[in-house]
Amino acid sequence: MYIKVLLGLLVSLGLMVDALGANGRPEDRILQAQVPTGGDFTLQSVNGPVSTEDLRGKVILLYFGYTKCPDVCPTSLSFMTQALNGLTDEELKNVVGIFVSVDPKRDTVEILDQYVDYFHENYIGLTGTESEVAEVAKLYGAQYHEVELTNSAFGYSVNHSSVTYLIDTKGELKLIFPHETPPSVMLEGVRYLIAEG
Repeated sequence: MYIKVLLGLLVSLGLMVDALGANGRPEDRILQAQVPTGGDFTLQSVNGPVSTEDLRGKVILLYFGYTKCPDVCPTSLSFMTQALNGLTDEELKNVVGIFVSVDPKRDTVEILDQYVDYFHENYIGLTGTESEVAEVAKLYGAQYHEVELTNSAFGYSVNHSSVTYLIDTKGELKLIFPHETPPSVMLEGVRYLIAEG
């Protein structure tokens, strides 16, 4: 019941996402203007190309971020991890988390693999060329842009929308969780889609 209410609310609000990076300012606010369609994509992992088409039969939790993100990404991935930790071993076989880097200039597949492995063994870190990542982000309505940092060894940060996309076993985008959605709500959504098959 809660899932249907949440979905209706997100659609009616036009999925206005207000998650900022650590250096976010009101003028850098990113709004999700419309409900995205989602869709299949292929990007690179440390073990070679990964296609969402090859993951049919699994529920996918999809998140766009970057490894040098100081707080938004770690919080989101931690919430996803708490949700996955609520699943049984049998349920976990049917779920995969995908972390797509919006900072392909710095996030190599090796860096991504190390990063996601810290959070959960069911996560895959993916990247590609800047244009490939932009195309995938467009499918899901994810937005991001570089922000120059003065007096920082990093050089720049990446402000990005922060939502978790829940894709069903047939590859269809079903739910979108705003930043800091409680893990219990994510868990309910994942279980709902596992049961739907």
